Amino acid sequence: MAETFLLIGAALTVLWGVAHLFPTKSVVEGFGEITLDNRRILTMEWIVEGVSLIFIGALVGAVTLTDSASPVSEVVYYTSAGAMIVLAIVSLATGFKVSFLPYKLCPFIFGLSALLFLLGAMS
Repeated sequence: MAETFLLIGAALTVLWGVAHLFPTKSVVEGFGEITLDNRRILTMEWIVEGVSLIFIGALVGAVTLTDSASPVSEVVYYTSAGAMIVLAIVSLATGFKVSFLPYKLCPFIFGLSALLFLLGAMS
């Protein structure tokens, strides 16, 4: 059951990361007329969050499929859960206050991924 929690959490994290990449252009355009530098910064940050989520999920999935019982895997699970908790808190303090529904989902999805990583690590 532990590996199931870990793989579901990993898949959820990867999928949400991929979901961040597709609307990047429209998200940036939603800010209206902004400087080219600000447009580039927003684009970079939006892509970085998506890639970071994909990396965290892929790392958890890879160590789970390789050797879920190793001490290194445990470190990956706990540090990944910690990263997801930090992202959930940041999202709760920022994106959750925006009227756009996907922003409101981030803290819950990040928190669920963290919970699944912790449940898998502790099982």
